[in-house]
Amino acid sequence: MKKVKFIYNPNSGEKGITNYLDRIIKIYQKNNYIIEPYRLTKEESIGRAFLEIDNTYDHILLAGGDGTIDMILNAMKEFKINLPVGILPLGTANDFAKALKLPYNIEEGISNILSSKPKKIDIGKINDKYFINVASAGMFTDVSQKINPDLKNYMGKVSYYIRGIEEALRFRKFNIRVKSEEVTCDGDMYLMLIFNGKTAGNLNLAYKSELDDGYLDVVIFKAMPIPKSIPVLIGVLRGDYLEHINEKEILYFKTQNITIECENELITDIDGEKGPDFPLQIECIKGGIEILGVCK
Repeated sequence: MKKVKFIYNPNSGEKGITNYLDRIIKIYQKNNYIIEPYRLTKEESIGRAFLEIDNTYDHILLAGGDGTIDMILNAMKEFKINLPVGILPLGTANDFAKALKLPYNIEEGISNILSSKPKKIDIGKINDKYFINVASAGMFTDVSQKINPDLKNYMGKVSYYIRGIEEALRFRKFNIRVKSEEVTCDGDMYLMLIFNGKTAGNLNLAYKSELDDGYLDVVIFKAMPIPKSIPVLIGVLRGDYLEHINEKEILYFKTQNITIECENELITDIDGEKGPDFPLQIECIKGGIEILGVCK
């Protein structure tokens, strides 16, 4: 029988994973898999989940949101684990799962995982860390870090909206220097996002992004007078702002490598968790992870 390591975050989303554990194990056993559950905790290193993994394992099954996937990805790279990954999106933020068009129904998700072949998907690397969806800095990017974890688990997306409104009331600009093969610039900005995926906080900001093209999509919202920011915001909400870009307001381009410097005290964020300090060296790792159950 084939073996599967099942790693789940009991605090993802509204802690709903515990309602599905028996169902998940039952489906895998019915399909002749030995499934080994591992419960993530704050007290134990994620490395313990990978201590016994060898070539007898068929794949890794993850249950959680973007932060959980990001943490597992970094641990896999650290321990040189190259197994395919199946994802059950059960977190508060599931932007990466949405980009992959993964179903939220447990039975459908597992059926797709078990009947599919691995698909190579790009990942991002920022200094010595990896990310699957988006690396960011500026307004809103540390919202997740400022929310009490218990409040996040209890109120879900509502807690993000509340914190986001508070952040929007404080327009603060930052000076950055950007250098890539495609673009070199130096100026003030409100928000910078480097996408491997497509969405951030359910906003489809990088809808031209492809997860297997070997490129990252960079979106920089430049500092501008508040009256000018309103039409930009409307375009973002409407989902077509990349078609009407004014380069004095928004910088958008695709790149494989980018260097970013900032002398302000600016926190970075990768998939909802605190990222590294500036300067940043960011690159796309083409085909850096294999995902199971990806919809065509």
